[in-house]
Amino acid sequence: MKIALVHDWLNQSGGAEDVLEALKRIYPASPLFTGVFAKTLMPVHYQDWDIRRLWIDRLPGIHQRHQVFLPLYPFAWNQLHISGFDVILSNKSGFCHGLRFSPESLHICYCLTPTRYVWQLDTYLEGENIGAAATMLLRPLIARLKRWDYAAAQRVSHFIAISTAVQKRIKRFYSRESTIVFPPVDTEKFASAVTREIGDYFLIVSRLIPYKRIDLAVQAATELGLKLKIAGAGRDLQRLRALAGDGVEFLGYVPDAELPELMARCKALIFPGLEDFGIAPVQAQAAGRPVIAFSGGGALDTVIPGVTGECFTELAVDSLKEVWREFDHSAYNPAEIQQQARKFDVSVFVERIDAFVRQAWHAHESNQMFQFRDPVVAEKGCFPWNTESSSA
Repeated sequence: MKIALVHDWLNQSGGAEDVLEALKRIYPASPLFTGVFAKTLMPVHYQDWDIRRLWIDRLPGIHQRHQVFLPLYPFAWNQLHISGFDVILSNKSGFCHGLRFSPESLHICYCLTPTRYVWQLDTYLEGENIGAAATMLLRPLIARLKRWDYAAAQRVSHFIAISTAVQKRIKRFYSRESTIVFPPVDTEKFASAVTREIGDYFLIVSRLIPYKRIDLAVQAATELGLKLKIAGAGRDLQRLRALAGDGVEFLGYVPDAELPELMARCKALIFPGLEDFGIAPVQAQAAGRPVIAFSGGGALDTVIPGVTGECFTELAVDSLKEVWREFDHSAYNPAEIQQQARKFDVSVFVERIDAFVRQAWHAHESNQMFQFRDPVVAEKGCFPWNTESSSA
């Protein structure tokens, strides 16, 4: 198969880029189409890849503030026509699934989420400092983007969702079925840091932006008098500092090499927001540590209450405090916690994605109905959740 990879933008490193790295591991020779590539902001080895950019990459300032140009992305991706490839595999949270392709090709979309600020505008704006007048002006634009985004989703051959929550959104917003393949996590790196010397602190590892709801944990820890370390940087830092008591420590950016030990020694990882998946809880579990998470989004797939951690039910300080106050970190078995984390390892992702792509292409080439035969479920039986796939 001749495969092309597609990614919305390359000007920051995060969970989407972890997925991209894993895809490049599977298909190292495949070219990568992207809207923006800011070389100085990305890992050096990206410059060795065959990266093909859209015309919007030349717009002044777009590398630093790509959000300002978001209304242009649908137009730019709609102009891209990819031909000469058997399979186009897009890694999407924005608009890259809207590209055009030849009828003989197959487009598989690994959907991180239906575009958040298009389909969940009110939730998105809750934590943003956008005035009422600007919001009023945004709504007609968002209505047009919804129509475009829905139409673009109908051109995709097959959808893969990163979690049960995203699978439901794909069905709700795009009226499409999807298969769940969870994102890749390097569990071995965190498992190697396991220790019996647990520290006196709880931990958050996250970008500091409003929708992550770090404020809930900061307020809860302050009111309960608990020690909380926060690893990460972002524009919400000053607001969070103003909420924090003496027991809350902001570590700033923590290098990847230092994260495993930091996680392995925490009493528990706190995961207070509603996330599409959430890699940090899996990393913490790989290090043998339990997680206190909001009972929604990706945490429903990764955290098992009473076994690998606990969940609180409302995005409110009191709800988190109720669970946190009664939490006993010594009540959880690190070996059982690690067993759960291994289900999300990079090797599992690689095996399932490659199997999906090969089976989908074979069905397309043979003009047959596609039904994914999951090798992990069939051979190892370790996934209790829905992995059903239906044809486009």
